[in-house]
Amino acid sequence: MDDAADMGLDGKVAIVLGGGSRGEGIGNGRAAAILLARAGARVLVADTVLANAEATVAMIEEAGGVASACAADATSSESCAEMVANAVSRYGRLDVLDNNIGISAKGSVVEQDEAAWKHLMDVNVTGMFLASKHAIPAMIASGDGGAIVNISSISALRPRGLTAYTTSKGAVIALTRAMAVDHGPDGIRVNCVAPGPVYTPMVYDGGMTEETRDKRRAASVLGREGTGWDIGNAVLFLCSERARYITGQTLVVDGGATIVGPARSHDQR
Repeated sequence: MDDAADMGLDGKVAIVLGGGSRGEGIGNGRAAAILLARAGARVLVADTVLANAEATVAMIEEAGGVASACAADATSSESCAEMVANAVSRYGRLDVLDNNIGISAKGSVVEQDEAAWKHLMDVNVTGMFLASKHAIPAMIASGDGGAIVNISSISALRPRGLTAYTTSKGAVIALTRAMAVDHGPDGIRVNCVAPGPVYTPMVYDGGMTEETRDKRRAASVLGREGTGWDIGNAVLFLCSERARYITGQTLVVDGGATIVGPARSHDQR
């Protein structure tokens, strides 16, 4: 498998939670899984939809990488424990966890349904807590520390009418910083990526007009949308030895969208 550069990941074991994508598209998790495998990691691709995880594994194996798939429910402690045990059983250790999970919802606190609020928090925050809770002991047991990347959003930095989502992704940043403090002595680095307007299957699967895409492009000072590969490369960097002295940080990958202009409209997640 092509390995562009030695990033200290050869022979390491990674779990990418949310590593499937709809159809043949390249979402953030799928891109991260492929890039980690290209760098020499053995990757367990976990997703709520097993077929989507298997499709990612097929892409990795076709290029000569090592990967396997499993179904996982991040809101279940038992499922997260099984996911970690699966990785360790298959590959003998665990070094990397990419918590690429999240759902969205529109509306203010007045408009938001209470049950939907609780479900969103369960997926977006509790899911990362549970996956990390079970992954960290396995990383410590492996003896070389590890790296965790949590996926937040620029919504945490610039709210725009997605209040529940914004709150959950703000909690992800706080969780990242707290975990970095707690587990730095164990040699485990914990960082966060905050994507901006990236064009992925999760975004376009429900349909998107060219007018909306134009607005998304205009939100970036670079005048273009990002892709899953942009987020995947950020994850790859933060998991690699090139980021060995970086922890507790949030890497914003948004083409400059958060540094200029007014907040984007509510339909541009």
